[in-house]
Formats: sequence, C-alpha cells, structure tokens
Amino acid sequence: MAIDYTRRAPAEPEPAAPVPAPAISLSKITLTKAAPSVSLTKESVASGVLRVNLNWQSGAPAKGFLAKLTARPVDLDLACLYEFTDGSKGVVQALGNSFEAVDDSSPRRIIWLDGDDRSGQATGGENLTIDLSQTAAIRRVLVFAMIYEGVSNWAAADGVVTLTPPSGAQIEVRLDEADAQSRICAIAEITNGPSGLQVRREVNYIRGGHKALDEAYGWGLSWTPGRK
Repeated sequence: MAIDYTRRAPAEPEPAAPVPAPAISLSKITLTKAAPSVSLTKESVASGVLRVNLNWQSGAPAKGFLAKLTARPVDLDLACLYEFTDGSKGVVQALGNSFEAVDDSSPRRIIWLDGDDRSGQATGGENLTIDLSQTAAIRRVLVFAMIYEGVSNWAAADGVVTLTPPSGAQIEVRLDEADAQSRICAIAEITNGPSGLQVRREVNYIRGGHKALDEAYGWGLSWTPGRK
C-alpha cells in the first residue's frame, strides 16, 4: 500500500493557558497568631493620623418578661493605655471622661477618643485617633476593649479592630477568641522603636479590671473606680 507523504500530521493541541494565581489584597493586612505583627512604613507615619476603629454586634435583645428586665445588649468600649517618651502614662477611655492624652511639653493632644457608642449599632463604631506628627513623643500604646454592660459574650459581640494609617494597607485584628470570665481584652500594642512603629496583635483576655490589665503589661498606674 502506497504511503501519501503529502498529508500533514494532525496539529498538536494548544497548551492550556496557566490559571492565574489569586490576587493578593494589598488593601488590608489581618494579624493572626501565625503572623502577629507588622511595621508601619516610614511614608505612612510621616504625617497625618492613625485611626483605630472598633466595631461589634450588640446582639439581639432577650425575649420574655424576665429576660427583658435582666438582660442588656453588649456595650463594648474602645480604650488604650499610653506611655510617652517623657515618662508620662495614662489611659484614654470613655470611663471617667478621659477622652484624650496631651503632651505636657507641647501641649497638644496626641491621642483622643471620638465618642462612646453604647449600642454597637453606630455605623462608624468607636474611634481612637493618634497624631503621627508627634510619633517621637510616643513610647507605646496598648489598645484594649472592655465590656461595660451586658454579659461577657465576646463571641456574640464579634468585635473587629481596624487600624488605618494615612497611607498603605489597613491593619485588622479580629476578636476571634473568647473568654466568658473576662471583661477586658488587650487587642494590639503599638510600640515605637529604632525601626519605627510596630503593631502587634495581642487578643489577650484579662480576668479582672483595669488593674489586672495594667499588671499584665507593666504600666504601673494607680486605679480608682470610675463611671461614665
């Protein structure tokens, strides 16, 4: 049988196009146990402010006559302990109307709290602001949340803290653990060192009040009962 040498061999199929790798979001960094810290770039702290936002769910109201008398929605308060390079220390929180921290040498406020959301329903949540033009005056800031009213149900509150610098990615810390016996949670610590500002996830639930939080992080403040 004769062979037809003029016939072309069947064309090989085109190789499949490579599947593109999923895009990595540069708009938000979530701090986890495995990756607990991040440095703020020098560009992001050159000027402007760092905003620290807390949002949470207040929880559905209890049902029944007795439940309505005894149950309250969860009221989380955003707050921070601060220490400045001149040695001054204190707390910024709604409790006791301590809404700002001022540098006595300026005197200009360095850290301030915008208000107190008692419902968990405010779109903007609660916000701390840190003036980055005065970074040189900051030694460390410990951001924490406190359950002021309602049961210690951190899981139901589903809290999340977002730090937004003037430029660069947002930094997110989720309160994704729970301890029903704790009313305070140390969320993140901001420290100022040779390499600039570092943000470290804590999510450390403290059994006790402000004094217990103070002792856990070595602040050395004197505490008295306060109200808001």
